[in-house]
Amino acid sequence: MAEASRWREGGTPKHKLKYRREVEIRTTLQELLVYFIFLINLCILTFGMVNPHMYYLNKVMSSLFLDTSVPGDERTNFKSVRSITDFWKFMEGPLLEGLYWDSWYNNKQPYNLKNSSRIYYENILLGVPRVRQLKVRNNTCKVYSSFQSLMSECYDKYTYENEDLSDFGLKHDTEWKYSTSNSNSPWHWGFVGMYGNGGYIFTLSKSKYKTKDKFIDLRLNSWITRGTRVIFIDFSLYNANVNLFCIIRLVAEFPATGGILTSWQFYSVKLLRYVSYYDYFIASCEITFCIFLIVFTTQEVKKMKEFKSAYFKSIWNWIELLLLVLCFMAISFNTYCNIQIFLSLGQLLENTEKYSDFYSLAYWHIYYNNIIAITIFFAWIKIFKFISFNKTMSQLSSTLSRCIKDIVGFAIMFFIIFFAYAQLGFLVFGSQVDDFSTFQNSIFAQFRIVLGDFNFAGIQQANRILGPIYFITFIFFVFFVLLNMFLAIINDTYSEVKADYSIARRPDFELGKMIKKSYKNALEKLKLKKDQKDEDREMKRSRDLVEQARREGFDENETESAKQMKKWKERLEKKYYSTETEDDYQPVTQQEFRELFLYAVELEKELHYVSLKLNQVMRKFSALQN
Repeated sequence: MAEASRWREGGTPKHKLKYRREVEIRTTLQELLVYFIFLINLCILTFGMVNPHMYYLNKVMSSLFLDTSVPGDERTNFKSVRSITDFWKFMEGPLLEGLYWDSWYNNKQPYNLKNSSRIYYENILLGVPRVRQLKVRNNTCKVYSSFQSLMSECYDKYTYENEDLSDFGLKHDTEWKYSTSNSNSPWHWGFVGMYGNGGYIFTLSKSKYKTKDKFIDLRLNSWITRGTRVIFIDFSLYNANVNLFCIIRLVAEFPATGGILTSWQFYSVKLLRYVSYYDYFIASCEITFCIFLIVFTTQEVKKMKEFKSAYFKSIWNWIELLLLVLCFMAISFNTYCNIQIFLSLGQLLENTEKYSDFYSLAYWHIYYNNIIAITIFFAWIKIFKFISFNKTMSQLSSTLSRCIKDIVGFAIMFFIIFFAYAQLGFLVFGSQVDDFSTFQNSIFAQFRIVLGDFNFAGIQQANRILGPIYFITFIFFVFFVLLNMFLAIINDTYSEVKADYSIARRPDFELGKMIKKSYKNALEKLKLKKDQKDEDREMKRSRDLVEQARREGFDENETESAKQMKKWKERLEKKYYSTETEDDYQPVTQQEFRELFLYAVELEKELHYVSLKLNQVMRKFSALQN
């Protein structure tokens, strides 16, 4: 009954509360250790997928196909192609020379070619390259009536509805006939549109001279027309030395405004995952990752059943759920990629006379890499959950929680002004400055201005009056006023939190105390620190001194006060009057100042007490003399 009454009164027995805290702290330490093992495993798994040769393979291939100039015109390469004439020069020059390597530098064959090209002598060209064109129909847009006498044709931008599906030109080969897509490759996101699969397709020959004749024939028969909106050049390479596939796509867009916009994609991926012993070690890490994921999922399900709606009130639980979702997505992508590789790799390598579509495999593999990169980012963020017992982390979280309302209010005001300037920049400079060509570019350009990266000359040239006014006012209001207000909000709140932590003594951090206690126990077992028996002897000696003082006429309050003064004196002398201190000047925090102030007050009380005792002694001495 007494136990029940204590529970009804809202109190918990101290020994049970202490035991519960110790169990909670011990559980937290165990979770931290398990999670640390999981994080190490995830890091090994993640970095095991990345090969430093990927960058060098992409670099050497981009240098070959993007930076190689057209013979006789050093200023023209794929990056600088701006007209149809330049495009055909690239096709018949740098592209042709880059794809076909059939002899050593001394015109001898260094190896058995086996009817395949080896780019830079190390990278096998898989199958044959493919060229694909997408077109739009005539009269897909409307010409204003006043200009119909001058222009009767109109070709709109590329959309799925505007796509041309009819045969054209010579109409006897695949490059003149529309072919539907038979692959699951995703749509391509270009500069001026989204492009689907299919189109007017032709594959190159194994022979360099036949391919060149093909290019000349297409150029003379006007394969590129006014309706052409994009041309894709796709091919794949494999380097057995580093076990990497390089999937290359060169894109030439023909916007409705005229001219050509070039872009490119170089994907170096490791499609053959398990070849060396290290790869099998990575496979074991993947299995361990799945086991950890099952355990963490089970724990979160139990928490959700236990806490129900209260579970979703903690930000750490949301991060936990996000991390689990990302892990399951990574496993799904990895499984899908492995299945597709297993099913299609043999078919792609079976016929070397056809185009091998590795683009879809590389595309989904890159998505898997992106998902696993985001996963490990949030995995590191979750560590803050376990180190939140630290005083600095607690101050940081308290600062953010206190000023969140002020930050939200400030953010509304900031983004109103920011988007107003973004729209002003887009409307005034969008037609002439690349950084402001779209509203999205305008927003990112302003973030770059805040960071110090801006093109003031372009803004001034676009508008000599509004340009400087826009730039100066944006820098003043956003950079000097708003950003400093934001910093002031956080700085002021942090100062308040730090003052609260210093003046009003906070309870000790239990997890830190548990770690310290475990550390002391370990030292005692290793006999590097006095054990508990020695400390008990010192305590007994101290109690004997107290008892002796009581017998000599001092009451208990005086004895306790003297003990407290002795402890303060020893600690303060050790801290402030130690000879080991190198600097004469030591800054004093608010907490230390408070301790010194209380120490001075106690000293004043003791001095007053001693003064009273001395007066009593002097009066008794005078009475004895009289």
